Amino acid sequence: MDNSAAVVITGASTGIGRATALHLDREGFRVFAGVRRDRDAESLSKEASERLQPLHLDVVDPLSIKLAQKSVHAALGQAGLQGIVNNAGIGVAGPFEFLNLDELRRQLEVNVVGQVAVTQAFLPLIRKRGGRVVNIGSIGGRMAAPILGPYAISKFAMEAFSDSLRVELKPWGIHVSLIEPGSIATPIFGKGQAYADQNIRELPPEALGYYGTGIEAVQGAFREMERAAIPAEHVARAIQHALTAKRPRTRYLVGLDARIQALLTWLLPDRLRDAVLTRLWKYPRRARDLA
Repeated sequence: MDNSAAVVITGASTGIGRATALHLDREGFRVFAGVRRDRDAESLSKEASERLQPLHLDVVDPLSIKLAQKSVHAALGQAGLQGIVNNAGIGVAGPFEFLNLDELRRQLEVNVVGQVAVTQAFLPLIRKRGGRVVNIGSIGGRMAAPILGPYAISKFAMEAFSDSLRVELKPWGIHVSLIEPGSIATPIFGKGQAYADQNIRELPPEALGYYGTGIEAVQGAFREMERAAIPAEHVARAIQHALTAKRPRTRYLVGLDARIQALLTWLLPDRLRDAVLTRLWKYPRRARDLA
């Protein structure tokens, strides 16, 4: 990869974003790694070559996006971008009946609206080079689980965003790919557990009476997913393929669990799928199971 092939990655502080920034840097890309904190910028710079440039970028702050775009434009001139990797995201969980709607709005603002805003800002630079858009979704965007519904909503939305954008940009030869990872070894597990613990403490007693057993079941399933998680490097390699292949895939399933869940959603009618999911996650099937 020649050094003029530049890519912007959002949410590069940890997890998939960080692994991808470092991987693409090693592969010769010029990486603009989106971070929100100086300490994350410094940490990335220590591990990367001089090609990697930390980029202060908050996907829910219009001014931050504008300044980041100007910075990248100034650095690249007329060369344009090889791609934008829309990776930034958070995970909100909780039963819908008692979900804090401000938290749902925050989930959608970061995971959906922020991705659209960043894509809008950088598309002119992508068009200059005939580059790519790579969106990071999740297998949760095909198979929604109980209690994790708010996160799943955002990832289902990324499916629609990617499908629509892919057709809209086809006349210019701009490819759009969606990455759909399963369980990946990132800090999201620790952050998710911390958020769940906080969320449980804030639930009213009535909510715990209805959903406490279900929440515990989902937490147990989450711990199993963490034990089976694969390194983020697997996702980074899929992203590299999406950025460089002559004919990139429209979707990349990453991980055996992602492929299995995708197959189940294709093969099974809804109620049978629900039954399989309930059994696998040990989620209560009847009200009397809540006792």
